[in-house]
Amino acid sequence: MDRWRNKVAIVTGASAGIGAAIAAKLVEEGLQVVGLARRVDRIEALSKQLSGKSGKLYAYKTDMTKEDDILNAFKWVTDHVGPVSILINNAGIVQPTDLMNGDTDKWRKTFDTNVLGLCIATREAIKIMQTNNIDGHIVHINSVAGHKIPNAPNLNVYPASKHAVTALTETLRLDLIRIGSKIKISSISPGFVTTEIIEANNIQIDKNRSIPALDAVDVANAVLYVLSTPPNVQVHELIIKPLGEIF
Repeated sequence: MDRWRNKVAIVTGASAGIGAAIAAKLVEEGLQVVGLARRVDRIEALSKQLSGKSGKLYAYKTDMTKEDDILNAFKWVTDHVGPVSILINNAGIVQPTDLMNGDTDKWRKTFDTNVLGLCIATREAIKIMQTNNIDGHIVHINSVAGHKIPNAPNLNVYPASKHAVTALTETLRLDLIRIGSKIKISSISPGFVTTEIIEANNIQIDKNRSIPALDAVDVANAVLYVLSTPPNVQVHELIIKPLGEIF
C-alpha cells in the first residue's frame, strides 16, 4: 500500500457500513480519502474519530442517483484535495418490494444507485486519471447476488443490478485493455454482511437461525488486498463469503 500513500481515494456510500469501514482503512494507510454520501454528518463524525491517523477523511454531500451531484463531487475533489487515484464504488441499495406487485420508483432507485451512479462515477474517475497520467484503480463493491440469485424474499431487481455490475467490470476491463491503459478494475463480491442496510430495507432474516455473516471490516480488508497487489497483477473478481455461507 506504500505507493498509494498521500494519494487521493474516493469512496461512495461512505456514511455507514462497508463504505465507512473502507474509508477508515484507507485513512489508516495514509491516503487522502473523500467520502461521498447524503448523510454527510456521519462522514464528518468518522473523520473526527480518525484524526491523528496518517491520512485524512473529507466529506462531500452527494446523492448518487443525481448526475449533477456526482459531477460536482469529482470537481470539488480535484480542486480541493487532488486528482483521484482510487475510486471505490461502494454505494448500493436494496429496496423492500417485489417483482409481482413491485414499486416502480423503488426499482428505478435501485438501478440509478447501483448501476448508473456507479457508471457515472467510474467515467469521471477515468477522465481524471487519464488527464493526470495516473495508473489508478477502480473497485466495484459487488455481491454474490451478482453471480447467482439468493433464495431470499424482497430482493426484486437487486440481483439484476449486481449482475450488471459483474458485466460492467468485464466490459471496462476490455475497454481499458483496448486503449492500452494501465488503470485497474476489480470487483469484490461479498456474501452476507451484517450492516444496517438489512434493517433499513426490511430484509427478512429468520432470527431463530444462526446465519454466518461477514463484518464490514472483512470487506474493507479485501479492498486493501486488491489495492496492494503489484502493478502487473489485477484481481478481476474476488468473492468472499463467511464460513458456512448459506446463500
